[in-house]
Order: sequence, then C-alpha cells, then structure tokens
Amino acid sequence: MKEAVVVAMSGGVDSSVAAHLLKEAGHPVIGMTLKTWPKELCDTVPKNQTCCSTRDLSDARAAAHQLGIPFYVVEAAELFKREVMERFVEGYARGLTPNPCVVCNRKIKCGVLLEKARALGARWLATGHYARVGWNETAGRFGLRQAKDAQKDQSYVLFQLAQDQLANLLLPLGEISKGEVREIAQRIGLRVADKPESMELCFIPDGDTQGFLKSRAPEGFQPGPIVNRKGGVLGTHQGIAAYTTGQRKGLGIAHPRPLYVLEIDPAANRVVVGEEEELAANSCLVEELHWVSVSGLKAPRQAQVKVRYRGDRVPAQLTPAGDRVRVDFLAPVAGGVSPGQAAVFYDGDLVLGGGWIAR
Repeated sequence: MKEAVVVAMSGGVDSSVAAHLLKEAGHPVIGMTLKTWPKELCDTVPKNQTCCSTRDLSDARAAAHQLGIPFYVVEAAELFKREVMERFVEGYARGLTPNPCVVCNRKIKCGVLLEKARALGARWLATGHYARVGWNETAGRFGLRQAKDAQKDQSYVLFQLAQDQLANLLLPLGEISKGEVREIAQRIGLRVADKPESMELCFIPDGDTQGFLKSRAPEGFQPGPIVNRKGGVLGTHQGIAAYTTGQRKGLGIAHPRPLYVLEIDPAANRVVVGEEEELAANSCLVEELHWVSVSGLKAPRQAQVKVRYRGDRVPAQLTPAGDRVRVDFLAPVAGGVSPGQAAVFYDGDLVLGGGWIAR
C-alpha cells in the first residue's frame, strides 16, 4: 500500500484529475476543499461566478464521490481574509500591484492543508498545479521546475514554497498537458471535464477590482495630480489604488501620443505618466528574497527572470545587493515592472528563487 495523499480539490478539472491519477497509482486518496470565502462575500457574490465558491465546493464533492474517495471541507475563511485579502487591499492602497496567489499557495493551500494532512497521518499533499518538484542531489535540497506543458506552467506562483512544503508535495500534472487532463476527465466521466477555467481573482469574480478596493480602502482613492517626469501637472487622478504601472486606459488625459503609468508615488499622492518608450525597464531591485532550488546568491550570475505571471522570461544578470538582488535585464522589458509583483528567477526550467519587486 502506497502512502496516503490529501488532494486539494478546487472543484475544477485539474485537481479532480490529479486525485484520479494518484488513486490509479495506488495511493489512498483523501479530497479536501478549502472554504476561503468570508461570509460577506458568500452573501453578495453569485454562487457560479468564481473558484472557491459554493458551486465549486459542490463540484469538488461530486468529483470525490465519482472517484470513490473521502471528502472534507476545511474552514480557512478568517486566515484567507487576513493573509490574502487584507494584504491585497493594503498593497493597492500603498501604490503596489500585489499578487495574492503566491501568498495563498504558501500560507493557505500548502500551509493549512499540509497541516490537515499530517493530522490525518497522510504522508503527502497534492495539488492540481502545473509544475514539477523533486530532490536535487547536487544541491542537497528540493527543487521546483517548470511544467512539461510550458503554456500552463504555474511554477511562478509556487516560488515561495518552503523546503518542508516541497518535501511533502506531489504535483501529478507536471508531466502532462492540459489537453491530456481534459481527455482523462472525459474518459472517466467526470462532470467537470469541460468546466471552464476561472480567469479572475477568486475573491473578485466580477473583475471589478476598483469597486472591491473602494469599499475596503477608501484612503487609496483620494484625488491627486497626474504628472510627467519633469513634474508638470497633466491632470487629476482618482486615487493611487485605481492605477498600476503600465496602465494606459482610464487616465483621462488628452495628449498627442498615448500615455502610460510609469510610477505611483504614494508619499506625494501622485501618478507619474509618460510615453511608451519611457516605460521600458532596464533593471529593478528585488526584496524579501526566497530561494528554492539553490541556497542563495553569493556572486553575480546569469538567469532568466519572469516579472509577471502571464509574461515571458527575460535574460538578466542577478547581483547580490545586501538583502536584495539587483536585476539587470539584458534587453529592456517592454511594459516595465510593477512594484509589489513577484520577480522569479529561472535557470532553464529550474526555479532558482524570487522575491518582490521593490519600489
């Protein structure tokens, strides 16, 4: 008998197929769904508009029933609200562009559920993420790698996982494609086989980020000046929380050429704009570093850097700078970089580590 596995089941096709594959491999499998929504969201958001919703809980339960595995719902709403939602709101109010999925994966999915797995005596936690994890004998630590299906790769949002989390994590979809996952789901008759993917943040299913932020951080919506690099006033913004670096639409400024948000200055409550060529980034500082497949950075080295989840990796040089890393891109990054977003460092398909882009 292989060791028991707790599978984080979201109600989608990926985690459902992950549970099936592990059961087929001979593991005793236990399905668990996190209840992450605070009551105020449960009462106001349509039940079929997002992941982690009532509908998804029902889909996860049905998938577990079809697979013939035990199923539990784990309460994590208060922790999710404090560690993910409130941090997201605070970040925007300070002029940052946070990535809540990275924090959720570390503290909620691979935090809470791994504790539950251990309490049940299960050896493993598994998720439906597209990435690969394994022991690296040379480095003497667990490494994280890009998924075989590069188009679906999610290693970027897993870069903050600790060694003890990686040591107990199974990622059954890392070696197969999304198309294969759909085929497996259809073959075994899962009712979620054709379920579409959620594209919005789970706690903002209607995509109205500004409406969500205004109700929770009104201090981020105090009007102020929109200026150019020289400090010339071009207009008035509606609050720094309504803008992100690289934004073009919604500036409300008449100008001969398109303008983009270059910088958000919360201290002066101003938004700095400029033309597209001014937006390109040649370098950035990365802080709050977390090293994954290597123990750290002691000397400059070449790497590829991903500065946004949907972005391409860019060749760069990493240079230690105290408790930060300076990233010098070998070619300017079109669209710039956004403070508060993750910068993840790769060597081929291996995740070296990463951190948060500093202002």
